[in-house]
Amino acid sequence: MARPKGSKNKTRTVKAAVDYAAVVAEKAAEKEKIESEVAALIANIDDLKAQLKTKKVELKAATKDLAKAEAKKAAAEAKAAEEAKKGEAEDVLKKLLASGMTAEEILAKLQ
Repeated sequence: MARPKGSKNKTRTVKAAVDYAAVVAEKAAEKEKIESEVAALIANIDDLKAQLKTKKVELKAATKDLAKAEAKKAAAEAKAAEEAKKGEAEDVLKKLLASGMTAEEILAKLQ
């Protein structure tokens, strides 16, 4: 004789009636809440992108101004160094002339 399938000792559960309208309403409310949060985040991201763009423009302008200032500073320092060198050469020339050397002797010494 064949054995019957399934256990005879199995407890049977009675499915309760589910209010699908309430479940659908709850899930729809949750979906709307999440959509509003996403919309707020997107608006915030757009605002931050606009701020980032303006800050990048400001940074580029500041970098450009800094480069110009550094170039002017380097040129001024080079000019000051050249002036100091020229003044030092004139002082040496005056000392040599004061010591009794002739212009030809000084030129020969420089070469």
